[in-house]
Amino acid sequence: MDTIAGLPAHPLFVHLAVVAIPLTAVLAILASVWPAARRRLGWFTPAVAVVAMAITPLTTSAGEALEKQVPRSETLHLHTELGDQMLYWVAALFVLVVLAWAMYDDTIARRVPAAASVRSHRWLRVALAVATIVVALGALVMVVRVGDSGARSVWLG
Repeated sequence: MDTIAGLPAHPLFVHLAVVAIPLTAVLAILASVWPAARRRLGWFTPAVAVVAMAITPLTTSAGEALEKQVPRSETLHLHTELGDQMLYWVAALFVLVVLAWAMYDDTIARRVPAAASVRSHRWLRVALAVATIVVALGALVMVVRVGDSGARSVWLG
């Protein structure tokens, strides 16, 4: 999808991405370190992660279409390179969020014995929390880097 109502789709999709990705990251960190928040958030964190996972390739694809219509520049090249890397961070965050949700959700644990079994191992819980925090922070940094390079390519050329 290159355009929406005649407008380039990329800047429109970016607005959803810059909300969904950081929100997923912050919620994932909260759920990793605060059990009460994890219980209250429940399915909401994985739902936001699904939105982030869905919008990221759409944004990248629309950006690649827009890239063909604008003059090339070093800042645009940097933006496209960083944008291509964003999907890896979002995909990793998505997987970790879904794993954590499956591990801690009682309904899933009753239906999938492996989820309950994994929850009983403290080192696995700690490893999942640490991995989630590291990837969430990486995703936050990448959103800032991609967004900054995109803004620079628009305003500075």
